[in-house]
Amino acid sequence: MYPSRIVCLTEETTETLYLLGEGDRVVGISGYTVRPLEARAKPKVSSFLHAKFDRIEALEPDLVLAFSDLQADLTTELVRRGLAVFTFNQRSIGEILQMIRVLGGIVGVQAKAAALAHTLEEQLREIREAAAARATRPRVYFEEWYDPLISGIEWVEELIEIAGGQPVFPELRHAALAKDRIVSSERVIAAAPDVIIGSWCGKPVRAERIAARPGWAEIPAVKNGRIYEVKSTYILQPGPAALTEGVAHLRRILASVTEAQAV
Repeated sequence: MYPSRIVCLTEETTETLYLLGEGDRVVGISGYTVRPLEARAKPKVSSFLHAKFDRIEALEPDLVLAFSDLQADLTTELVRRGLAVFTFNQRSIGEILQMIRVLGGIVGVQAKAAALAHTLEEQLREIREAAAARATRPRVYFEEWYDPLISGIEWVEELIEIAGGQPVFPELRHAALAKDRIVSSERVIAAAPDVIIGSWCGKPVRAERIAARPGWAEIPAVKNGRIYEVKSTYILQPGPAALTEGVAHLRRILASVTEAQAV
């Protein structure tokens, strides 16, 4: 028997199950879930760092899906309560695709999962090839948080490259923990990015707030008004959303910047 009553503590596994045609198995979701829209009707049983354990138990799940060390306390408590838990820990595009394939195996739809992963890979390849034809690759500072300043996690930096950009802090991308991707204001100024893209995890990005930072007026991105936002639901969820809508937003931004630079 494959799991038939699944609680998802983050959005990306919910979205993946729906894309695989297995949304009926989802009985509980994270309150932060926005994709797909129909999943919002399911009982909301958690935020990212907190969960309603009694409500999860009442749903009688035969599997709970979690993400990363950040949910370790939640998963420990669920295991203590006798529930089956599987925690993914994907941080790169390759690991996101692996998550899709593994999840498909867990629920018994390996072929559909392999097909979905292959489709996503092909779409990314096409975007990379189109971007490679452009004359320039803008230097990009991706800001995951504003206090302290945190640069982009690995899958985001990879998507920036695929979309035609050049991340300014490539040496930090492999740091799984946000605290290890903290950068100083001085480092950003010295990096002189052509583009600043913010995604503040549920908070709206304020371009004027970024532009007003001491010393940032001389950064090319600020001087030329190239400060953009990609909403976190599109780019900071390590699942299909990032590999579709997230990269599409990046592609549009970078294509427009490249065109402006060519004038």
